[in-house]
Amino acid sequence: MARPRVRLVVTADDFGYCPRRDEGIVEAFLAGAVTSVSLLVNGATAESAAELARRHQIPTGLHANLSEGRPIGPACHGVSSLLSPEGFFLGKMGFREAVAAEDVSFSEVREELEAQLSRFQELLGRNPTHVDGHQHVHVIPGVCQVFAEALQAYRVRFTRLPLERGLGDCTWLEAPARAFACSVERDARAAVGPFSRSGLRWTDAFVGLSTCGRHMSAQRVSGALARALEGTPTGHSLTAELMAHPGYPSVPPAGGCGEGPDAFSCSWERLHELRVLTEPTLKAQLAQDGVQLCALHDLDSKRPGEVVPSEATLETLESSQP
Repeated sequence: MARPRVRLVVTADDFGYCPRRDEGIVEAFLAGAVTSVSLLVNGATAESAAELARRHQIPTGLHANLSEGRPIGPACHGVSSLLSPEGFFLGKMGFREAVAAEDVSFSEVREELEAQLSRFQELLGRNPTHVDGHQHVHVIPGVCQVFAEALQAYRVRFTRLPLERGLGDCTWLEAPARAFACSVERDARAAVGPFSRSGLRWTDAFVGLSTCGRHMSAQRVSGALARALEGTPTGHSLTAELMAHPGYPSVPPAGGCGEGPDAFSCSWERLHELRVLTEPTLKAQLAQDGVQLCALHDLDSKRPGEVVPSEATLETLESSQP
C-alpha cells in the first residue's frame, strides 16, 4: 500500500550539557542517526560542543533555556523575575507557575533570549539553523509571542512546534509525564498564531513526547509517525521532526547548566535512546515506512509554490477541529 512520503529531521537536544552527552550525540550524528542538534549555550560544555559542531559540520540550532541553571544575559548581574534567590532559573514547572501567576517580566525574557542568540553567534560564527525551547518553554502562553518576535529580529526562520497527535492514548506514559506532554501539546496549539504572524516555520508533524527516554523504541517511533500522518493523502510529501535525547549518562559533578546534571541526564535512559537511534532496527523500520532522514536546511530549500510547514500544520489543525 502506498504511503505518504516523509522527510524526517532527527534533532538531538541538550548539546553542550556535559562531555558524555556531547560524545553520544556526535556518535549518533556520525552514524547517520541524528541529523540536527540543539545547543544549550549556558551548558557546561557549550564551547567544546560548538567546536565539535564546527569540526563535524553538524547542523546546529539553539536550545533556548529559561528554566534550568544560570542565565547568561543581564539577569545574571542582579535580581530578576526569571531567577530564584540563589540566582538560578525557576525550573521546568516553577517557570510555568511564575508565568501563569504573572510574576515573570517578558522584557527580561526577551533580554535573556537575545543574550542566548548573541552567545550562539559568538560560539558558531553564524545564526542558528533553528531555535527551540529547553523543556518546551518557547510555547508557553505569553512567552511564545516574545520568543517569536526575538527570532524574527534575528532572522531565524525555523522553530519546533511540539504538537504530537494521540498523546492522551499513550498509556505507557506515567500519569505525570502524560499530563505534562498533553499540556505542552495544548500550549503548542495556541502558539501557532504568534509563530505564524512572525513568519516562523516548522515541520508538518512532530514526534518525541511519547518516545522520550525509556519509552523510545523502533515500534513506538514508527507508531507515533503513523499517528502524525493519519489523514495525509497517499503519495503526499510532508516533513516531520523526531525530538531525541541521546548520550552517555552524565557523571556528577560534570555537566549541567550551572547546578550540575539532573537525574534524567545521569540515568541510563539517555544511553537507551542512543542505542535505539543507532541500532539497525529503527533504520530498517523507517526505510520500510518510506521515511527519509534529512537536515533542516534541506527543508528550507522549498521551490516557489510549495506549501511551507507552518501553513501545512495550520491546515491539519483546522481540519482536526471538532
